[in-house]
Amino acid sequence: MGETLLSGGLLLGTYTPKLDEKGRLILPSKFRPRLASGLVLTRGQERCLLMLPMDEFSRMYEQIQKAPSTDRRTRDYLRVFLAGASDDTPDKQGRIVIPPHLREYAGLDRDVAVIGLGTRVELWDSTTWTTYLANQEEAYSETEDPVLPSLGF
Repeated sequence: MGETLLSGGLLLGTYTPKLDEKGRLILPSKFRPRLASGLVLTRGQERCLLMLPMDEFSRMYEQIQKAPSTDRRTRDYLRVFLAGASDDTPDKQGRIVIPPHLREYAGLDRDVAVIGLGTRVELWDSTTWTTYLANQEEAYSETEDPVLPSLGF
């Protein structure tokens, strides 16, 4: 694992905070140190939101920039990834504002599932997350070496 992970801590676990009427979300206390210096919210896959610490966002952006801009898939991905992106810094209470267009994209209303994925976080509508997880559990138990060859399961 890289220096960033060791010094900044991994973002792990599932939390279920609620959005307030202004679209604010209180970040899990374990995530706050890693996200305190700033973060980027953008569209994720499967209609969730992706929350990246600023340094992780910069790393991902640099990787995307290395891909040829002549490749249509690269341009399409970059457009979707950046077009709705929003940067924020948590306030003193650890709150961030999720912009209306991102709340609409992910179907976020009140109940939110905040999922730590190591270097990033996903925000899901709580019901959608529960359904997704239930549908994926069988596939998870059947995961074979070709998917995760370096883990040696």
